[in-house]
Amino acid sequence: MVSVSSEPLLPTALKILIAGGFGVGKTTMVGSVSEVAPLETEERITTASVGVDDLAGVEKKTSTTVAMDFGRITISPELVLYLFGTPGQDRFWFMWDDLSTGALGAVVLADTRRLDASFASIDFFESRDIPFAVGVNCFDGRREATAEQVRQALDLDPSTPVVLCDVRERQSSKTVLLAVLEAARAQAEARLAASGQL
Repeated sequence: MVSVSSEPLLPTALKILIAGGFGVGKTTMVGSVSEVAPLETEERITTASVGVDDLAGVEKKTSTTVAMDFGRITISPELVLYLFGTPGQDRFWFMWDDLSTGALGAVVLADTRRLDASFASIDFFESRDIPFAVGVNCFDGRREATAEQVRQALDLDPSTPVVLCDVRERQSSKTVLLAVLEAARAQAEARLAASGQL
């Protein structure tokens, strides 16, 4: 007689990082798409950050992530997606290696007004061979560049997805996450093909 365990199976967990420069919308993206109230480590920006954090282009920003943001999306009973928003300031980058451990992929959020703030995140994921998509956060609905113009400005590989988005909107954030999943699938298939397993 075959016995059936009554213990429920744990779902497969997938991890995606949400990264990018200071003030680009990482906390907002996690909050817009998470099915649960996200864990946020936001603190008020004080005079202690003067000369330490670059507020150019985000002068109205009043708070910042000091550790990480965390959210969850249940895709099915068997599959759960965990989102980890990284801090954007250089002084918190020591946490990135730990946060990236086991990540399926990443989103690099970009702001066309400050594209140079994206380079460090892109370099981080490229150097670790972590698939990623670039989400161009169109603040206040402004689309100041096309996806192809951003691709060229950031010198991205043609296979790297670039998605224009508004991270305040759930559906828009989901579109960026789907692009990451597609990039991860394509990378896995390429590796299998290179090893002769596909």
